[in-house]
Amino acid sequence: MTLFDVSLILGAYLLGSVSSAVIVCRLMGLPDPRSEGSNNPGATNVLRIGGKKAAVITLLGDSLKGVIPVVICHLLDRSELTFALVGGAAFLGHLYPVFFGFKGGKGVATALGIQFGLHWMIGAAVGATWLLMAKIGNISSLAAMISMLLAPLYIWLVWPSSELITMQILITLLLFWRHRSNIRNILQGKEGRISGDKTG
Repeated sequence: MTLFDVSLILGAYLLGSVSSAVIVCRLMGLPDPRSEGSNNPGATNVLRIGGKKAAVITLLGDSLKGVIPVVICHLLDRSELTFALVGGAAFLGHLYPVFFGFKGGKGVATALGIQFGLHWMIGAAVGATWLLMAKIGNISSLAAMISMLLAPLYIWLVWPSSELITMQILITLLLFWRHRSNIRNILQGKEGRISGDKTG
């Protein structure tokens, strides 16, 4: 681990700390997503308060926060440990952004961006799992949790690195923690459906 690697990790956290949802809503004259809807600065809540265009831009922005730092690691031929720490830092930045009072989103789009950054097959497998589970269950949060639960397996199949698998396990655990209110709602039968979801 070099000083350069440390700078990449710090840069990934700072990039992750840029809240796409808050910035998009401000630029488009929409309410602050942290105080409207589910109060979550993520694409699902932006969809609710601002419509599809704002949500798509937010989703793209949150995904790129995961893709860009990991792709840079590819370009600079860094170690698997650096890949793992950079990906984890980007994810933590989204969850606990230094620029927005450490109050961030739930991390699904950024995690997916990290997975696509590692290898397109990993991202595609996770994305396909989300789509399948969303079609079956019609619950966004449940689809996200199931896809992230399987993500370590997909990494093992495509890029069997202990560092990357450990990174993904930690991301999955944090993502489940951030979805704890959704889990309660699912168990109580109160979780909103994808059409009209009120909890994402």
